[in-house]
Amino acid sequence: MYRLLSATPSPYARKVRVALAEKGIPFELITEVPWDSSTSTPQYNPLEKLPVLILDDGTTVYESRYILEWLELKHPTPRLVPEDVDGILAVKRMEILADGVCDAGVLLFWESARPPEARSADWAARQNRKIEGGVRELARLLNEREYCVGDKVTLADIAVGSLLRWLDVRLPDMPWRRLYPNLSALSERLEQRPSFRDTVPFAQTFRDKVV
Repeated sequence: MYRLLSATPSPYARKVRVALAEKGIPFELITEVPWDSSTSTPQYNPLEKLPVLILDDGTTVYESRYILEWLELKHPTPRLVPEDVDGILAVKRMEILADGVCDAGVLLFWESARPPEARSADWAARQNRKIEGGVRELARLLNEREYCVGDKVTLADIAVGSLLRWLDVRLPDMPWRRLYPNLSALSERLEQRPSFRDTVPFAQTFRDKVV
């Protein structure tokens, strides 16, 4: 059985957990705080980032987008990407946007955790622009469709859905639901799926001080 090193609030880890559930692949969930000194993450990923998928023979697959591609190739049924080239590219575009917003959000979160005198207003403003621009573009691409690409759940929906709920956890003051009701409706639909209901993100407590 596969094992998955995960962090509870991580949208990157949630994407993998949702994909595993959608494909019906059993796995053991191991939850860690990758910033704590007690984490085992460096043993499995030289980049010291979660999630990490640990295979039956002990080898590892890391970086969420690569894990999802690996799963799609190794476990192609049910498909989570379209069969046509344009559909595949459309999915990847939305994945990149969602991940880019997450990346900027993580940087903004850590900037806000620094002592006030060490924070950079310009840096924070830059990350906020990325977040606002990325979410705005996702709303434009989604338009009024039920799914991000095509007529069923794909990796695009998994990426966007994981991002949107993460925004509620880490950036609760961002009014994305009011600004983009189509994204809010998508999030509500996705959160009703068992794969999403069973992976709701929540904040973790750091045992070690992060400086």
